[in-house]
Amino acid sequence: MIPWETLDSAIIPNQGGELRLSKRGEEYSIRVNNCELMNSRAHGSEEALAKLSCRRVAQRQQPQILIGGLGMGFTTAAALQHLPKNATVVVAELVTGLVEWNRKIFGHLAGDPLQDRRVRVEVGDVARLLKQSARAFDAILLDVDNGPQGLTQPENSWLYGPAGLRAARKALKPQGVLAVWSVAPDALFSKRLQQAGFTVEETRPRAIGRGKGARHCIWLASL
Repeated sequence: MIPWETLDSAIIPNQGGELRLSKRGEEYSIRVNNCELMNSRAHGSEEALAKLSCRRVAQRQQPQILIGGLGMGFTTAAALQHLPKNATVVVAELVTGLVEWNRKIFGHLAGDPLQDRRVRVEVGDVARLLKQSARAFDAILLDVDNGPQGLTQPENSWLYGPAGLRAARKALKPQGVLAVWSVAPDALFSKRLQQAGFTVEETRPRAIGRGKGARHCIWLASL
């Protein structure tokens, strides 16, 4: 078997630790504290996150989308596939190094979505954009950390708590959609979404797609 080769590392702000990028053949892996956060072979659920949410708003006039968490770019690439040419996709990513890896190392795997004119990258916390926005987005996609139970950043819990959900609701346009990815279901988070005034649907797509890989969880919360 081809051994893993460490290519680079990147610091997660706010004492969040260090991301390590490794490659084995044409497969890429990103880990933190020896725990794999993402792998270039498993992006079916990220694509489902974008497909399910963007299809709901694609017919709107010049749809505006916010994606929290760049990952390996597969969510952004899938969103672009389901949005019109006049859409705007704002991608908020906390780790500068992750943005650079997408641009210089593995972006081709997702079709180099950051080169699309519809995409604007904001290096920083997606929470800041939510707090600053009012009725700005038709859809907000959150693929931050491992979901409601933060792994790399304790501060991420704010996004999934009552204050974060209120901020997301304020940032959405009327009939907007909040889509949230998680590695696993969370009954308390489902209830929290409902308490925040969202109508909630939950789906369990495969990590790899086509019936393969672990099942992840996606919440589609609409106003």
